[in-house]
Amino acid sequence: MTNLQIDFSAMAAQWRAEREITLKASRAELLAQLRARGISEVTAEYEGYGDSGNVEDVIVQPAEVQLPQQLATEVGDFAWSLAYHHHPGFENNEGGYGTLTWDIAQDSITLDHADRYVECAHSYDEGL
Repeated sequence: MTNLQIDFSAMAAQWRAEREITLKASRAELLAQLRARGISEVTAEYEGYGDSGNVEDVIVQPAEVQLPQQLATEVGDFAWSLAYHHHPGFENNEGGYGTLTWDIAQDSITLDHADRYVECAHSYDEGL
């Protein structure tokens, strides 16, 4: 069965709204866990290209606090999801990268993101 009247814009809007709900819930859960451990800041660096990517590193302040591996993974997954939410598809082709910095006390997130691209200038002259 083929539906030629698919509303891709509506589908994208629905996906975005659902993603925002999921991110909000994850953020609240992680925020409580991080505050309970006395963490004041989280920094997550991510990298994506060639149709894949991952979070390279999750660093917390104060530095002497060690995150359990499960929590570090959850924070990394949250960082990736938030970056993807704001820059969907950044892992494709030449990709993109960035740093998420989360001020835990203020619950304020800064996303510093860059997309890579290839630029090409071409000319063709015949019969000059």
